[in-house]
Parts: sequence; C-alpha cells; structure tokens
Amino acid sequence: MTAKVLVTKKTVLQQLDLVLDPEMNISLVDLGLIYKVTVSPLKKIHILMTLTTMGCPLFGVIEEDMYLKLSELNIKRKDVTIEMTFEPPWDMTRLTKRGKALLGI
Repeated sequence: MTAKVLVTKKTVLQQLDLVLDPEMNISLVDLGLIYKVTVSPLKKIHILMTLTTMGCPLFGVIEEDMYLKLSELNIKRKDVTIEMTFEPPWDMTRLTKRGKALLGI
C-alpha cells in the first residue's frame, strides 16, 4: 500500500528540485528559476517561475517534466498553473549554494 503524501509547498518544491534544466543539468530550484509556489486549500498548485533566457526553446521539455514530477504526488495536470515571468529577470545571484557549487562558482 502506498502512503499518501501531503501536498504542501515543501513537497511541491521537493518534486520541482528533481526537474533539471536540460542545458545546464541543474535543478530548477537550484538555478533559482522557481520564484513562488502556492498551494490552495483545494490543492490547486500555482507556480511562478522564470527561465534563464527569454524565449528558451526547451521550455516545453521543462514544463512536461514539471507535470511528470508533480504527478508523482498525485497532482493532476489540470490542478497546476505554471505562470512565466521575466520580472525580475533571472541572474546568477538567484542560484542556491548547491547550484553555485555545481557550477563551480
């Protein structure tokens, strides 16, 4: 029997930490691409995020992997909203300590 995982901001971020940027091979969380995660009382997920560059041609790949990893928490695609923003724009200061270490910074 599989244990039911409580869907919280923390568990959503843990799953998003498994999603790797296809070019840099570092998680979206460590790159600082996830700006905000909100979980409503009805378990609707809102993710505010950015990309390292505007118009990244690999966003479709990233998005699909995000949905896949969230589905492991029994979160349905229809319950996830991914909002893209470029304000503020991404820069290297958004990297986590682990992200900087992985990039050798």
